Amino acid sequence: MAEYTQALCREIAVQGSLLREKGMGMPATIYIGGGTPTVLPVKLLETILAALQAAFGEAAEFTIEANPGTVEPGLFPRLRSWGVNRLSLGVQSFDDGLLRRIGRIHRASDVRQAVAAARRAGFANISLDLMYGLPGQSMEQLAASVEQALALQPQHISIYGLQVEEGTVFARQQEAGRLELPDEQQTEAMYDYMTSVLPSAGYERYEISNFARPGFASRHNTGYWRDVPYLGLGAAAHSYWEGQRLENPAELSAYMDRIAAGRPAGQLEEPATREIQMGEFCFLALRTARGIDKAAFAVKFGRLIDSVYHRPIEEMKGRGLLAEDESCLHLTPLGMKYGNIVFEAFLL
Repeated sequence: MAEYTQALCREIAVQGSLLREKGMGMPATIYIGGGTPTVLPVKLLETILAALQAAFGEAAEFTIEANPGTVEPGLFPRLRSWGVNRLSLGVQSFDDGLLRRIGRIHRASDVRQAVAAARRAGFANISLDLMYGLPGQSMEQLAASVEQALALQPQHISIYGLQVEEGTVFARQQEAGRLELPDEQQTEAMYDYMTSVLPSAGYERYEISNFARPGFASRHNTGYWRDVPYLGLGAAAHSYWEGQRLENPAELSAYMDRIAAGRPAGQLEEPATREIQMGEFCFLALRTARGIDKAAFAVKFGRLIDSVYHRPIEEMKGRGLLAEDESCLHLTPLGMKYGNIVFEAFLL
């Protein structure tokens, strides 16, 4: 951990220096995630926070992800002292039996204690992650989890449907016939419940899986969907920078070796064709409630979106999945439910 922290801080310092040399402004947002940062010993985590502050200064939105089972209450004041002002807690469920079943180490009581400790430390922007479609999960369990999440009055709630990824424990269980998942009808009922109850509780749906109180939409994640460049630091990090996509080595030793040799960690991914760039621009924007800004598309690609996508636009509108106004193309409520159908239609 110490060796990795040293390499990461070196990359942070180099990238901060490059930004200053190019006369570029400092990042508007910083996000520490992609795993469980709070599993690091506090001294190492603070070393990273100090490096970020030295390289990039204060960010208007500075988020850190945390597992309620690995974060100590005393850490929250220290995070605030380093400028962290947004907390994202991976809750998944408030049902202890279900948490054990999916291999989570925390309990519902840990979540409540973490939120209370974070509030005492001055965090006024807290996000909770929930999941639906989990193995053995019932509609009643989901409703109870949403109710308990709302009782904690977070500023932001993300709720994701389970996707069984290749190579995971769940995938192996599924192949062996030992994974009991809610059926399609149950999962759809969970989706409908979630998309109904959260807006009625004052959380605006601004992206397919994300809901926020007014003024608390994630600025960082919104940047991804709006084609804003971002710089990824650390092992397995990805960047979208100066029109290029780069990826850092995922293997720790390979990442640290590149840093030790004074070489850039990021390696250029295979250059995307213009068609791929158009498709990415569209399906990322379509995840948001606002959808595709037609003027922004024309500025970026020098073409009207209708001249490129006339057929899929008309087809998706005809199926009730897509709507259009003077400035934007956006998913309908039905399109939000079946977004993958629309996204596929925009891949040239």
